[in-house]
Amino acid sequence: MTDARLLLTRPRPQAQDWLQRLARHGVAADSLPLIDIVPGDGLAAARAWASLPTAALAMFVSPNAVAQFFARKPANQVWPQHTLAACVGPGSAKALLAHGVPAALIVQPPADAASLDSEHLWPVLQARGPWAGRVCLMLRGDGGREWLAERLQEAGAQTQFFSVYQRRCPQLSLTEQALLTQAMRTPEQHVWLFSSAEAIGHLASLGSLASVAFVTGAAADWSRSRCICTHERIAARARALGCGLVVLARPDTASVVEAFHAIQRRPLQSFSP
Repeated sequence: MTDARLLLTRPRPQAQDWLQRLARHGVAADSLPLIDIVPGDGLAAARAWASLPTAALAMFVSPNAVAQFFARKPANQVWPQHTLAACVGPGSAKALLAHGVPAALIVQPPADAASLDSEHLWPVLQARGPWAGRVCLMLRGDGGREWLAERLQEAGAQTQFFSVYQRRCPQLSLTEQALLTQAMRTPEQHVWLFSSAEAIGHLASLGSLASVAFVTGAAADWSRSRCICTHERIAARARALGCGLVVLARPDTASVVEAFHAIQRRPLQSFSP
């Protein structure tokens, strides 16, 4: 059987870097973005920059939060030497470094953590406490990292939330629409890479439209679809969609590549639900 292609569902701004990294590992991949990133009006980012000098922590929920925050960086303002920059994934950490945040101030889960998420970041932040009375900025889209914010609040921190961008269901190009239709028609030739539960919700909507487009009145059938999910919460959403095979992997290239090859070595029916 022909090797499957990996379908990368991250937002368009993150796609090219991922495609290049996957290609270096010999993985054929296509970008099918399931989330559109809409920049904010800049007011929230400007308020965040004004608060940064008094903050002990700035938490970035994603590389998009980093990009949108630094897009509004005031001239001549530098990153405070007393302010930690926290994130959960290597993509966000790389973006922070690229924008000049000192590596010593970037806090993230351990490299060998079982999962890259808030739960594995929190012990690292606890070790940098106490947090009572300290200001923590939460830089995000329409939401995100509520659990971590609650832990900081319980520790006495003053959390401030800034929506520096918005997430939307994407408007697919004709090429992307054709790719979605092909993936639904020939699921054995594709493996989805999901890094967002919200993206899976968008896929459910887009898939229903695509299903009607090529089989009038048919409901989208995901039972033969295979996917890699970068967190258990995302995996639960994929199972709820009806994906026949759901495999967990850390959100780094090596782990994704390993999971992708493991999926292809075994037929769908050999996996337990």
